[in-house]
Amino acid sequence: MMNQIWAGMIILGILGGVITCFGDPAGNALSVMMQDFLKSAETATEIVIGLMGMMCFWLGISRIMDSAGLTEKLAALLTPLFRVIMPEIPKGHPATGSIAMNMAANMLGLDNAATPLGLRAMKELETLNKTPGTATNAEIMFLVINTSSVTIFPVSVFLYRSKFGAADPVDVFLPILIATSCSTLAGFLAAALFQKINILKLPVLLALGGLLGLVAGVFVWSLYAGASLASQASYAANGCVLLFIGGLLAYGLLKRVPVYEEFIKGAKEGFRVCIDILPYLVAMLTAIAFLRAGGVLPLLLSGIKKLFEGLGTGTDFVDALPVAFMHPFSGSGARALMLDTFNTFGVDSLTGHIAAVMQGSTETTFYVLAVYFGSVGITRVRHAVTCGLIADFTAMVAAIVAGMLFFG
Repeated sequence: MMNQIWAGMIILGILGGVITCFGDPAGNALSVMMQDFLKSAETATEIVIGLMGMMCFWLGISRIMDSAGLTEKLAALLTPLFRVIMPEIPKGHPATGSIAMNMAANMLGLDNAATPLGLRAMKELETLNKTPGTATNAEIMFLVINTSSVTIFPVSVFLYRSKFGAADPVDVFLPILIATSCSTLAGFLAAALFQKINILKLPVLLALGGLLGLVAGVFVWSLYAGASLASQASYAANGCVLLFIGGLLAYGLLKRVPVYEEFIKGAKEGFRVCIDILPYLVAMLTAIAFLRAGGVLPLLLSGIKKLFEGLGTGTDFVDALPVAFMHPFSGSGARALMLDTFNTFGVDSLTGHIAAVMQGSTETTFYVLAVYFGSVGITRVRHAVTCGLIADFTAMVAAIVAGMLFFG
């Protein structure tokens, strides 16, 4: 499936560029397309280089956690749940602990920590793969949960809204929480359906209940925190990370773990992972560049706007859709489109609010797919793309509905 998607993106983008050239005798459209294509390959390299430091650090920290025995304890705690949703993972396998750490980092909005931990989890899951190059059910379930993961603290969205002079930068908190929860639930249910997993079992029901309880607790906190929510969320997220690192090192020393030596071993592994990622990231970003430069996205938006105008409904949300369309492909691209929406329509407009909710409600599916599966050499992704896009579509619809309800 990935072969068709990747080739289709490039071919569609080239066709769009060629069609555009009929109204552009100077040939600027093709020139822009080539520039974007070349720039995307450079961007892929820059991303990997920028990721390398944090990758080395967090895989070094993870190595200390392994040596101290904490990963094994965390895995034992979560085994009942993972035995249901990822039955391929044996009891006590270290992948369970790494997946849990990745999910926690995603919830806290800590992308720099979540990616290295997620890649480590994918490496450990690959050790159970009996058909290298083809994604297993467990790897797909993990990827879908990762790309649609509930984000409790979308701090970056708050900060960008503040920079653009929003009257209340955190007023999108609850709509984002609603949209990201819908995304996670949809992605999980889609993967469970494909994999024929019975979700009506106690561990799954307890986990879903715990998630709902967490969301409800954060909602109550938001009511009391008010305008100071952004700063409190930032302190909470960063404080949790610092306490975790300090506590882990102290625990490692008490257990007589050679923490420095173990950290260096893990950091070396992080460097190798970054090198493995680069070809897959180049492939994905160049395909996205062709699609964007070919003018396919503006044409699609124009058609959608005409459709809803014909139905007699509001179209304010249509101008925010580029954020949702770009988000599965590029987080930085979606962020740029969100900021452009703020600048064009106003940060406190309905369109601006919906764009912010879209930005904070889901992860970058194709980027995560390229990076995570690329790190272990997977080329046959099976139903991973379908489930990820179902989660993305659900997040988009939920963001529009929540935005209209709260700010319309």
